[in-house]
Amino acid sequence: MTKRKNLIAGAALVGAATLALAGCAGSSEPAASGDATASGADRPIEIAVFNGWDEGIAASYLWQAVLEEQGYDVNLTYADVAPVYQGVSQGDFDVVLDTWLPVTHADYMDQYGDSLEDLGAWSDEAKLTIAVNEDAPIDSLSDLAANADAFNNEIIGIEPGSGLMRITADDVVPGYGLEGMNLVESSTPAMLTELRAATDADENIVVTLWRPHWAYDAFPIKDLEDPDGLLGGAESIHSVASTTFATDFPDVHQWISNFTMDSATLYSLENAMFNEYDGDDYLPVVQQWISENQDWVDSLTS
Repeated sequence: MTKRKNLIAGAALVGAATLALAGCAGSSEPAASGDATASGADRPIEIAVFNGWDEGIAASYLWQAVLEEQGYDVNLTYADVAPVYQGVSQGDFDVVLDTWLPVTHADYMDQYGDSLEDLGAWSDEAKLTIAVNEDAPIDSLSDLAANADAFNNEIIGIEPGSGLMRITADDVVPGYGLEGMNLVESSTPAMLTELRAATDADENIVVTLWRPHWAYDAFPIKDLEDPDGLLGGAESIHSVASTTFATDFPDVHQWISNFTMDSATLYSLENAMFNEYDGDDYLPVVQQWISENQDWVDSLTS
């Protein structure tokens, strides 16, 4: 399942993803180095994708296109955070490209880390945020409680299993006295729909968000200051793999371990996929973007 419109039903996908875990595993042989026609093992590469996290969706589609060009078969499976880490730890998924450290996904790495391999960070410019419309009457989280009525007493959130929602609920809400506001458990696509509607209508809105995200280029929004640092500092986005990934797909393991992507390049890809394109089949969009950024993409497997 790779259609963005289906991400709205994130909770329902947990069951579907769990079922998918049972069918993903299998024995394999090492990849044949340098031979695209024989480069895969006797099964596809299984990439897990977090529901709603666009930077991970973009990176996953990018690598699907790159690896298929190299002769591999690649499956993308959407799921919520918990079943992804369980699946990678069990070898049912080979890799997930959207682990935020040291804070957002720390609990999952603590739980499953002994059965995972951290392939390193591909972005060092990540940060959790609480964002509002650009002309909102406040600039800081410390002023939100006193102005809750201006935002309909709601903070529009994303998927309930995400690290962002956990940190918002456990740290930000009590830390800034926001218990009187309703933290709405939603999905990333639903949150973005609310954000678009509010900014189009010149209405106030407060949402959970993160950088890098294409929404900062698409909508007139600003981050609320976090004077107490409860959302954490800058984070890195890591690729995390099963412990058998290096043996099963040694070339791919090396390529993804060396992968880096700056925010400007990521924004360009995200804008092409999620802002400029109004459809569900992302692979042709990504392939077109690759053709316009061919030298950089070729460096990923050089």
